[in-house]
Amino acid sequence: MKQVHQEQQAQPMKETPVMVGGGEMTIEQVVRVSRNYAEVDILPESVALMKRTRDYVEKLLDEQKVVYGLTTGFGKFSDTYISGKDVQTLQINLIRSHACGIGAPFPIEVVRAIMLLRVNALALGYSGIRPEVVLLLADMLNREVTPVIPEKGSLGASGDLAPLSHLALVLVGEGEAYYHGERLPGGQAMAMAGLVPVTLEAKEGLALINGTQVMTAVGTLACWDALNLANWADCAVSLTSEALFGVRDAFHASTHRIRPHPGQSRSAANIRALTSGSRLMTDQGEKRVQDAYSLRCAPQVHGASRDALAYIANKLEIEINSATDNPLIFVDEDRVISGGNFHGQPIALAMDHLSISAAELANISERRVERLVNPHLNESLPPFLTTNGGLESGFMIAQYAAAAVVSENKSLAHPASVDSIPSSGNQEDHVSMGTIGARKARQIVDNAYAVLAIELLCGAQAVDFRDPKLLGLGTTWLYEHCRELIPAVTVDRILSHDFEIIAEWMKRTNIAEAMSAVAVIQ
Repeated sequence: MKQVHQEQQAQPMKETPVMVGGGEMTIEQVVRVSRNYAEVDILPESVALMKRTRDYVEKLLDEQKVVYGLTTGFGKFSDTYISGKDVQTLQINLIRSHACGIGAPFPIEVVRAIMLLRVNALALGYSGIRPEVVLLLADMLNREVTPVIPEKGSLGASGDLAPLSHLALVLVGEGEAYYHGERLPGGQAMAMAGLVPVTLEAKEGLALINGTQVMTAVGTLACWDALNLANWADCAVSLTSEALFGVRDAFHASTHRIRPHPGQSRSAANIRALTSGSRLMTDQGEKRVQDAYSLRCAPQVHGASRDALAYIANKLEIEINSATDNPLIFVDEDRVISGGNFHGQPIALAMDHLSISAAELANISERRVERLVNPHLNESLPPFLTTNGGLESGFMIAQYAAAAVVSENKSLAHPASVDSIPSSGNQEDHVSMGTIGARKARQIVDNAYAVLAIELLCGAQAVDFRDPKLLGLGTTWLYEHCRELIPAVTVDRILSHDFEIIAEWMKRTNIAEAMSAVAVIQ
């Protein structure tokens, strides 16, 4: 984990602060804070709103009202009254007992996203937490104190209780945290950052852990990467199409105008822009009448994933700006409502959709890899893209690797949201499994980058057997950048590292911005 932290910091960017509160946070802002270390400021009006709500909570406590989470136990113990003298003990017991996460820790960028989303949700002013606790959480972000949060253990129903409890532990000086890449006891990390832990008061422990911020954070970063992946998929099919003398007519605007799915039209337009000026693309009937589906239907397949990603991004931005704990406090209505905003079902379904959408981008890419390396499926390319077949295997096993990853994705894409295991004495009798869905989606997106990296390198190798000078404007840019990173394969060598380099380049490169001078892709 220390290495990951250092790698992220090795890309210094002076980011403008992200203002929290007001319900207008975007996916891009989450990325800026989690990956680029933009600082966080809480809007003064949000601080005032949190104070007003907290004052109302104190009033309820003074009146000894029976309110879930303030003066009662939790879950199955919601009918157990807790006296005022035990309020602090109740909160710390909640955090300690719920810190039941297991497995490897989440990456630092994910935890930073979790922290930001928790700050944003609390800053909406419906949770009853003291402003100073939320400000401390923001200070932890700004001073790079990152709680160690195990990635497994959430059912995604009463929010992400277990992982968020590990976050809350550090706020009270317990648990573990990374400070500038070093894993330390939570209290020590806070002290080294010049921060003082808090003692949680009534409702505050519950406010910190009752929400969907873990599944939403994981999903937000995965969705951001998948949106970029969709552009890379259009790039990969463009290079492959030229290497295979693809029929350009399939991408003509007329076809896509009369089936007006937005994503389909965008992908077709991207392919046209990337291959503009190509002398390798062919006209219908010049070499063949039509191509295989993995080429001809790329706009339809890629476009369906694009439309799904647009839906998913919308759901995530709604969730990012929602109050998702329990109970919620409505001061103007003089009402405390114990409801179900913590239930992760809206994100759980979106994450399963994200898994399928990203898996399909990899699925069709692997079929194009097969066409590039299989001499029975292409025209005049050497078997497995090597000139010394038999003695050398070339890209034979590259297709194996792509097929293996695609198969793994098919298993991972089985929806998590269709499962439910009751918990808390059957009080929580339907759960979302949204965090499992988000973690699976993130893995599938990473796998898809690996498959597309294989396709890009196979495409570049195939173009070496054609003539790179005949490529289109965008595909020339692609080919040249691939070759700057990875030389052509002239004799057998270990390819694993080559694929990793290209995949990492793709992940860190916003391809639409990078290529904007030569080809406009959307």
